[in-house]
Amino acid sequence: MNRSTDPRRVVIVTYPGVQSLDVTGPLEVFAGAQLLLEFSTRPEPGYELCILSSDGQPLRTSSGLTLTPDFGLREAPEHIDTLIVAGGIGHDEACADRELIDWIANASTVARRTASVCTGAFLLAQAGLLDGRRASTHWAFARDLQDRYPEVRVDAEPIFVRDGHVWTSAGVTAGMDLALALVEGDLDREAALTIARHLVLFLRRPGNQSQFSATLAAQQAGREPLREIQRMVLEDVAGDHSVEAMAARAHMSPRHFARAFRAETGVTPARHVECVRLEAARRRLEDTSEPVAAIAAGCGFGSAETMRRVFLRTLEVGPAEYRRRFHSRSSTLPQTSKEIVT
Repeated sequence: MNRSTDPRRVVIVTYPGVQSLDVTGPLEVFAGAQLLLEFSTRPEPGYELCILSSDGQPLRTSSGLTLTPDFGLREAPEHIDTLIVAGGIGHDEACADRELIDWIANASTVARRTASVCTGAFLLAQAGLLDGRRASTHWAFARDLQDRYPEVRVDAEPIFVRDGHVWTSAGVTAGMDLALALVEGDLDREAALTIARHLVLFLRRPGNQSQFSATLAAQQAGREPLREIQRMVLEDVAGDHSVEAMAARAHMSPRHFARAFRAETGVTPARHVECVRLEAARRRLEDTSEPVAAIAAGCGFGSAETMRRVFLRTLEVGPAEYRRRFHSRSSTLPQTSKEIVT
């Protein structure tokens, strides 16, 4: 087998009760990469995509969708470039499938890289592949993963983690972020950004981003005065959102407002405002060519230096470097089969 010219074989492991998007999300990313290679006539090897289960029979996902795998374990391809184990509510039963777990353990020794999406990390841990490694999973299952597999260093914060040749990710759409990172490693950053735009992904997120976006966090407050304050922050990121100003708008004392806000959202008001501003600044760095100083002012940081410190503390990279890595350009994937041949 000529590894330099043959396609990179991506095998996605499934089982009854798998989360359908944990399978189809990465699948669409790699399919997009293959289409991009065909369209651009780039010299890199393409991708061959396979879905695998224990017996190769059609199976029901957690949403009721029926998937038909390409192979069972006995027909599994010998050479695997990328092994991906999907997550889902059926992960406990899959962990009890000794034949499947043994196959994953053996296949990982010959694959160039092994990855899991969401609770697929439980299967990797059951196979012994995460012992001594840092790993991520969906935040709701992180404690269970740590309790069941104490040799794993579980980190519930990032959307995906790489430790050596093993990658693990948080839930559902984080699997697409992980797949984009794998494609970026194979091809380049611009290819990954092109695929993200083609899939209309809101953002191609770096692995060290938190599983919780500021926008999602804004839904957590239970009382309407606090929810209204959060909406106001989202709608006017550059406004005056000091504790005193927000407390006045909520008709509370600053002390009572700060306590109530943290009790209902899990973060301080200042931290929430900072997260919203950081998210807004990241979008503008990715999507525009505005000067960093203008973005800092427009997102409420006041100065470029203040924004730089927040970026370094939170993302471990400054705004200029962040823009260099993730700024969008104009290249696109073909939209129709006609575009491929023309």
